[in-house]
Amino acid sequence: MRPSGNYGRCKQCLGWHELSNDFCPVIARVHSMFRSEQRLKSEHYFGESPAPFIGRYGYPAVNVGILGVPDIKDTSQYDAPKLWSSSDYKIPQIVDFRSSMINSREKADIKDNTKIVGLSQEIALSSTPVDIEVKLKKKPNFTINLDAHSIPMGPSAVIEHAKTTSNAKIPGKVDKIISDTDMKASEGLMYLYNHEFDENYLSKILSVGTLGVQKNRKLVPTRWSITATDDTIGKNLIEEIKNFNEIDTYKSFFGSYLGNYYLALLIPGKWSYELFEIGSPSGDYSTDYESYFGRKTYAENTVGGYYAARLAILEKLKEMKKQASILLLRFITKEYSIPLGVWVCREASRKSINSKPIEFASKELMIKYAGIVSDKKFGINLDKILKNSLLLREMKNQKRLWEF
Repeated sequence: MRPSGNYGRCKQCLGWHELSNDFCPVIARVHSMFRSEQRLKSEHYFGESPAPFIGRYGYPAVNVGILGVPDIKDTSQYDAPKLWSSSDYKIPQIVDFRSSMINSREKADIKDNTKIVGLSQEIALSSTPVDIEVKLKKKPNFTINLDAHSIPMGPSAVIEHAKTTSNAKIPGKVDKIISDTDMKASEGLMYLYNHEFDENYLSKILSVGTLGVQKNRKLVPTRWSITATDDTIGKNLIEEIKNFNEIDTYKSFFGSYLGNYYLALLIPGKWSYELFEIGSPSGDYSTDYESYFGRKTYAENTVGGYYAARLAILEKLKEMKKQASILLLRFITKEYSIPLGVWVCREASRKSINSKPIEFASKELMIKYAGIVSDKKFGINLDKILKNSLLLREMKNQKRLWEF
């Protein structure tokens, strides 16, 4: 069946996809890898690197890599989730960027200070992509590596030699923080976040071991640093919004990006948060919850998406100078044909929470509306799912004064 929306049948893979320049995501990936292979004519290449990558397998001995694009003059768009979202980039465009990048890597211990670690730090700290010269031990096999938590990237190969051929442009405020070897990593992250450095940049400088008290500095796998950044900022924002008054009306917000739809239900009350991630049309779901007092364990069911989406909601509450109980519903549709990382959750949530809200006279009316949206748009019976909501169960017998 043909999906609704701006879709077409790819003439090459015969699947229905959101098309861009007549390519589906599958074919875009293949074409991008072919172009990368054509550009990399030997093991020795010049290019730009917009980001490092720290692996997690074998921890504490991990792969330290630099993501480079041969023979491309401006790679600023290759590692820019906020730009992709604000410009409404589609899946094929993002896959094209990421699969073009070669992960030139070398093993290092998380406490090592080797040449490749220093190189990855220069690249992470720079506000613009850094020119590099790389010699690989052998040409890589051209594949794309997909991960539900991290941004995709192209082939990887072991470095024989690498160096920067331009100076890293390190912002003054960043230089100040990394030079302070007595400041905790969480304090450094918040200082830079409050000075409008985005999460993607912050997670990179955390991953390469440039934040925190000197004796505690170490490499952090990229996948972990992304969630650690979202969680650290989120916890600080929670403490701030707990000082605000509660919202006085029931509000819902709805929006989407790349086939991920978020319905945010804001309920008058103290801060609490519950996320349901629901597959469409299957209705299979995962959920995690935190009360006013927070979580003591990692969100094992919804993992990194829990913290990424929570950050977007908290930013809105801070802007509103209000606190609320949040029931957040994520509907993951077949439009989301290739996993692109938890940044999608963060940006799709931001698009949702910044949409025009609908207000309701009661919680019951708002939940009824959510059920209608779920049924009509996604073919999912929400009643069965929300019977397992810990947040709704907690407030079932806690009516607000104006509800009497």
